[in-house]
Amino acid sequence: MIRRLKLKVIACDVLNREISAISATTPHFLDVRYLPQGLHNTPDILREEVMKAIRETEEAGFPYNHSGRESGYDAIILMYGLCSNGLAGISSIRIPVVLPRAHDCITLMLGSKDTYRKLFEENPGTYWYSPGWLERGWQPSEEKHRILLESYTEHYGEENAEYLMEMELNWVKEYKQAIYIAWPELDGIDWGREETEKAAAFLKWAYREVPGDSSLMRRILNGVFMDTEVLVIHAGEQVVPSYDAGVVRKEVNR
Repeated sequence: MIRRLKLKVIACDVLNREISAISATTPHFLDVRYLPQGLHNTPDILREEVMKAIRETEEAGFPYNHSGRESGYDAIILMYGLCSNGLAGISSIRIPVVLPRAHDCITLMLGSKDTYRKLFEENPGTYWYSPGWLERGWQPSEEKHRILLESYTEHYGEENAEYLMEMELNWVKEYKQAIYIAWPELDGIDWGREETEKAAAFLKWAYREVPGDSSLMRRILNGVFMDTEVLVIHAGEQVVPSYDAGVVRKEVNR
């Protein structure tokens, strides 16, 4: 009989559906807290919010200790990549903290950093889409274009709005295709595929679909912490970028 682990998961809300699909089948206790999508755009704020969530978890302890005999959480899992160094400096006081060896959440959805690297090298100029990114982010699309144009026109006038939209869309030229990550476990979400196809057509990008892979996230959420896939930091240690294939390493807090 396996020992059931008590795991606190702190995750970006963009992974809500994927984590929910896995947590329903794990034998372990998962207590998931989602932080708002978009914090990676401000790495210092991302670090602050994740650290706050870690400290609150360490201070509050396991919330369902009805018998008075339960120990605390076995680990805190961060369902994030390094995210523009937003997770650099994350530390632990009491509970081991587990961080995937990934630059961002695309690695988690594709199942490995090797798969991500291969697709990235073979498909330069790719903008990534997923159900979570479409649902909880604000991905490039005709609707986003329309709403921005209306807002700019209202605030700055029609002529200035056209100029601002031209500046806004300059980055589009850097991309050539939209890739939709389709998890088999989320096979019923046809609207994600349809919205990505429409966005690609509007932006004059090619459309491609690749299968997602839950294996990496499933291992982590099942308490299988392989050194090649995750970094585990303990009390007195902190996360630092490794600038190599390992993505992150740990060092003693200064």
